[in-house]
Amino acid sequence: MAGTFYFETERVRRNTVESVNHRIDEKIAARIRRYAKASPEELTARIEELESEWDIERVLETQGAAVALGGLALGLTVNRRWLLLTAGVMGFLLLHGTQGWCPPLPLLRRAGVRTRSEIDREKYALKFLRGDFDHVGTSRARTARP
Repeated sequence: MAGTFYFETERVRRNTVESVNHRIDEKIAARIRRYAKASPEELTARIEELESEWDIERVLETQGAAVALGGLALGLTVNRRWLLLTAGVMGFLLLHGTQGWCPPLPLLRRAGVRTRSEIDREKYALKFLRGDFDHVGTSRARTARP
């Protein structure tokens, strides 16, 4: 089961050019370094930004739905050939859902759209810097039995 989870969360990264993944990873690391000396308030503000950041799945779903609805509307009101646009978008979404890749993916990744795990990596590093996990080791030590 753990292998399946890894597969599901990393399939976009596996279908992204390594140089793009590297650039995204470097930007995450640079932001974490920049926030290493930030105040708790600044860390909290950035964490809140990260919690509202759209991941690649949400962007693809939203853009796909918008284009498909546009194609449907044009197909029903202007020319039935516009329905091919809707069919194409649905095919892209099906391909992404089953394979983790679709034609818009490389463009969105190059634009810096991140996966949920990439966003979470930055978020939890900032929570660590803020001290959110300081109690983890001590609470376990208090409840441990000899």
